[in-house]
Amino acid sequence: MKFSLSWLKQHLDTNADAQTIADTLTAIGLEIESLENPAEALAPFRVAKVLTAEKHPQADKLQVLTVDAGEGAVQVVCGAPNARAGMLGVFGPPGAYVPGSDLTLKVAAIRGVESRGMMCSVRELQIGEEHDGIIELPADAPVGTSFADYAELNDPVFDVNVTPNRQDCMGVRGIARDLAAAGLGTLKPLAVPQIEGSFKSHIDIRIEDSEGCPAFFGRAVRGVRNGPSPDWMQRRLKSAGQRPISALVDITNYVMLDVGRPAHAYDIAKLDGALIARSARDGEKVLALNEKEYVLDPSMTVIADERQVHDIGGIMGGEDSGVTEGTTDVMLEIAYFTPDKIAQTGQKLGLTSDARSRFERGVDPAFLADGLEILSGLILDICGGEASEAIHQGVPPVEDRTVRFDRDRAFALGGVEVPEERQRAILESLGFEFAGANDVRVPTWRRDVAGTADLVEEVARIIGYDRVISTPLPRKAGVAKPTATRSQMIERNVRRAAAARGLDEAVTWSFISEEEAAAFGTTDWRLANPISEDMKVMRPSLLPGLIAAARRNLDRGAPSTRLFEIGRRYLADAEHPTATLLLAGDKQPRSWQAGKAKAFDAFDAKAEALALLDAAGAPVANLQLYPDAGPTWHPGRSATLRLGPKTIVAAFGELHPRLEKLVDAPKGSVAAEVYLDAIPAPRSSGHARPHYKPPALQPVTRDFAFLVTSDIQADNLVRAIRGADKQAISAARLFDRFESADGLSLAVEVTLQPGDKSFTEAELAEISKRIVAAAQKLGARLRS
Repeated sequence: MKFSLSWLKQHLDTNADAQTIADTLTAIGLEIESLENPAEALAPFRVAKVLTAEKHPQADKLQVLTVDAGEGAVQVVCGAPNARAGMLGVFGPPGAYVPGSDLTLKVAAIRGVESRGMMCSVRELQIGEEHDGIIELPADAPVGTSFADYAELNDPVFDVNVTPNRQDCMGVRGIARDLAAAGLGTLKPLAVPQIEGSFKSHIDIRIEDSEGCPAFFGRAVRGVRNGPSPDWMQRRLKSAGQRPISALVDITNYVMLDVGRPAHAYDIAKLDGALIARSARDGEKVLALNEKEYVLDPSMTVIADERQVHDIGGIMGGEDSGVTEGTTDVMLEIAYFTPDKIAQTGQKLGLTSDARSRFERGVDPAFLADGLEILSGLILDICGGEASEAIHQGVPPVEDRTVRFDRDRAFALGGVEVPEERQRAILESLGFEFAGANDVRVPTWRRDVAGTADLVEEVARIIGYDRVISTPLPRKAGVAKPTATRSQMIERNVRRAAAARGLDEAVTWSFISEEEAAAFGTTDWRLANPISEDMKVMRPSLLPGLIAAARRNLDRGAPSTRLFEIGRRYLADAEHPTATLLLAGDKQPRSWQAGKAKAFDAFDAKAEALALLDAAGAPVANLQLYPDAGPTWHPGRSATLRLGPKTIVAAFGELHPRLEKLVDAPKGSVAAEVYLDAIPAPRSSGHARPHYKPPALQPVTRDFAFLVTSDIQADNLVRAIRGADKQAISAARLFDRFESADGLSLAVEVTLQPGDKSFTEAELAEISKRIVAAAQKLGARLRS
């Protein structure tokens, strides 16, 4: 919400400067985004008179001017067609920065003739769009004075971030009311003219969709002149970021910004019969004022005549009935539209507007009649004409809401000690009325106030949140107990382990496009109010976000990416905490020693997955490897890690080629998903560490090489060997794979840990027999 200081003072009688007002607004909950004064950028520019104008000797379209800006005559080269001797304009001296051209003036030779400054156009000073020539000022403009002061541009502009619950502050009037309550001035009475209609409008108003439009007020005004709006109105609209168009359009925009009441004007000559607030028909179309055509459905409220739709109710008017310079008779609309339906329609059409932002928050339902009078009065004053009798159709949904007042709650809830008299004065200055001793009637423009706590908030913010006393929470004596849950500790440990292994943490969106979600398995979690079409579904996997991040990094020249993220997957049954990693690009760069660059493979993803599982406290030694991790993964280069046949704790490998192409993943990417909620809790819930008891004797290692068939998994072989003697065998690992004419050979290193005494040769031989026997049960035989 943007407005100028002079505009604010039309409603607030105050002597406070702009910075004090900005600080006060932020203190009472209306945060200032920016405070700018257009005059600061235009400070060097002066009103100047053109003394002489001669043709440039070297250029037909240029003139050499002699200009007086109050400090003597200077020579200026100018190309404006309207430059002539005797005119008054705006002069920029050397050293002045021209905002519209983004240049700093300096003394320069233009086609061989020295120029010491510049005569400026409206666009060059960024005060309008005209650029046909330099600015022409009236003959009585004082030469040498600041142009910003002369043009009344020395007017600071506030940009306020209005939160969604403060619909009453979507107009300058509401902001002035809050400042007055904060003690920064006095709220001026609102002037509401009383327009006596001199004829009965021949355009009738009807309501057929009372759910979407409970009330529709209007009147006709004939004989208007739709020229430019007054300078004061144009300046205020420009300060709010609005582009002046014509008097009728500017007046409706001004009323919306001034008192927060959206309005609309129809050209009566373009209407066919009555104006009707009704539900749109399925497939009905309307060409809106933004020159785009929208297809409507019955859930939307529209304003139409007997022939066609002219207005998407409460959001945007139609091009076919818009006012133009030739408009002489207008029909005014001041209506109340249901906030929920406005929001729903805007979302369906993807259409935003200033009117929608106010109607979907909820405008004052009791301000229709006064709003119509203010709008009518401005049109009659500026455009002339003759007004008809007002037409009031429907009943605005005005509620008589009463909230209980408790003076002690200001301290109990808000933490501020405020005398009861001051609390009552604050609430009354904000428009609340006391009905009885402790009942407060809520003003119709405060849709957000529903209970006693809301009254406390009003008192606290006007007093100032800086007045809230900081009180530390009590703490019991002794050592504090751990507060982190098991799942939080797992995520912390996994995060540290991943970072220690050289992976970079990424934080990506939890919602993705419908196509991406379908590619990764499910679209069950759809958002009712998505930010955009690309963010409609809660992610069933963290991989889409990591793939996009990796692709962006590789596209910008990164040789490789090692990313991980800890977050939630959203599946049909519930949300699941997951740690996901993605490796893409070069694992090892090319060099004269290693030769060509090496890419990541599925075993790299497996190593990272095992490391994260170990950090999470999973029993890594008991994990079993199952091939083919599902449709997301490459059918021959992926696997799952499980505890038993059903409990999947991780999946890893290369992405499926079809999926890799569908989501534009970097070629050769490998990834892993660690399902943190599938890791079983430890049997012991204590926090004590296990007793450290190092073995007294050194371990013994023995190597075994087995010939196996291609269908035997190495993991199963190692597991079988480790189980051959659980007391003596402390570890077993595969260290060699060799293929020859005899078949496939797998070599396993077995670590034997003696207990109280060293192994004898007979004991070692017996253990070896048990190892060979365990391998033979899988179909392996000892290699000779």
